[in-house]
Amino acid sequence: MTSILNPYLSFDGEAKEAMEFYQRVFGGELTMNTFGEFGAEDVAIKDRIMHAMLKTPSGYTLMGSDLMPGMEHKPGTTVTISLSGDEDALLRGYFDHLSAGGTVGVPLEKQAWGDEYGQCTDQFGIAWMVDIHPKDA
Repeated sequence: MTSILNPYLSFDGEAKEAMEFYQRVFGGELTMNTFGEFGAEDVAIKDRIMHAMLKTPSGYTLMGSDLMPGMEHKPGTTVTISLSGDEDALLRGYFDHLSAGGTVGVPLEKQAWGDEYGQCTDQFGIAWMVDIHPKDA
């Protein structure tokens, strides 16, 4: 087995909505389990997502969960997820969907280094970069 790196995102009670949003953006198979499914009876956490995993047709795996009540939540301040490649339409579509309802920090457009590049923060506070390389480069 080879090793892989998977982004694992934390949410403050929005993991279900966020992971369903990412499934609409990227497609694929989404599995989710709540704390209650694993025996938690505390009303404050039983319906929160303990673990979610999205496996996409593009080969991405994105994981996430809700934080326990009282844990600090600071999305978008230290990590940005970067998507890159030469599949223009696919990556442009991801950028459009991720930025809808969020904010665009850098519009997706041609940059000095020749790539099309943009930055956005989605509606859940997660920062994304998209870099589209020219196919002939």
